[in-house]
Amino acid sequence: MLYSIMPSWEDNGIILSLRPHGENGGVVTLLTKSHGRAAGYVYGVSSPRVRGMLEIGNIVSARWQAKSEDQLGTYTLELETSHAADVLDDPVKLTALQSACAVADKTLPEHESHPGVYEGLKALMSAFSTPLWAASYIYWEIGLLRELGFGLDLTRCVATGVADNLIYVSPKSGCAVSGPAGEEYKDRLLHLPPFLRGEARFEDEDILNGLKLTGHFLLHRVFSQANTNLPEPRLRLEEKYGKLAK
Repeated sequence: MLYSIMPSWEDNGIILSLRPHGENGGVVTLLTKSHGRAAGYVYGVSSPRVRGMLEIGNIVSARWQAKSEDQLGTYTLELETSHAADVLDDPVKLTALQSACAVADKTLPEHESHPGVYEGLKALMSAFSTPLWAASYIYWEIGLLRELGFGLDLTRCVATGVADNLIYVSPKSGCAVSGPAGEEYKDRLLHLPPFLRGEARFEDEDILNGLKLTGHFLLHRVFSQANTNLPEPRLRLEEKYGKLAK
């Protein structure tokens, strides 16, 4: 008699999304360290204990098991770190956490390992306790773009090759543009925030320009390929900084 072995794996993961499914269950999507973005069914998601564990951004230890590799499978999860609880009292940080998880959920291919994105997202969540968390968010999106094959070159001017006075970014090439080279076209260029050119300035307007920069390339190089807009939390995050920068 032949016995089939049910496929399974164990990994640590960050909760990206929870979608109710059935009377008392839900489909949870994790960004795992070794197995990439992966979904699984979780029982009892309506119970307070389980629902608290499944907050977006929490880190869990996960065991996934299914009858075959092409099935949804089920998760057994245990809470490791509750990052969601750390930002509940700050609407802007909470929106940023939701935004990062939504962007990762919508852009990363399923079951494709991206350990750099995983470690970067963990570092971002730890940065929420520091004054530089907003800049860290933008650095994370730049890293995500690079991981997806759309890296930005912010080190020297695409027109002249100089590395000084870089204040713009070309919306087409994703390369930096110096002030003199971009003067004639400045109304059509994106602003390069000071902190992305090595200056210690993190004003709300700088964060807004950073969000507009990464948001432009996420929209036009990633989401437009699927004929979709940026995720709703990502739009809200930019909207919030638009109000803060006034």
